[in-house]
Parts: sequence; C-alpha cells; structure tokens
Amino acid sequence: MDAVEKELEGRKNNIKRELELLFKANMKFTDWDVPEADDTKAAKILLTIMKEKLNEIGQDIQDGKYENY
Repeated sequence: MDAVEKELEGRKNNIKRELELLFKANMKFTDWDVPEADDTKAAKILLTIMKEKLNEIGQDIQDGKYENY
C-alpha cells in the first residue's frame, strides 16, 4: 500500500460519514420545505443526484482534471 492509499484508508470512515451527513441533511431540508414529502421518493432522488455528481467527478478524473490538483 502506497502513501496515498494509506492516507485515504485512514480517512475512509470520515469520508463515508461526511457523505452520509450530507445525504441526511438534505433529507431534513426536504422534510422542512415539503412536510408532506414521500421520504422514500426523496431519498431515491437525492441518491440519484449524488450519483450523478460522483459520475461527473469520475469523468473529470478520466479527463485529467485532477492530475495536478
């Protein structure tokens, strides 16, 4: 395991926790803004939005955007 892998492995749980906090915060915002919201539907839409952005970041990586970040 190289230095980058060790560094990110050490932060893996924090990264996952932060992603989950982002998801849950947006679920709360949805409930506040739309009290009658279908939470399952909101969760699915939020997940789709998050996946779309992760896919965009993945494409940026492929395009070399982060080679000299």
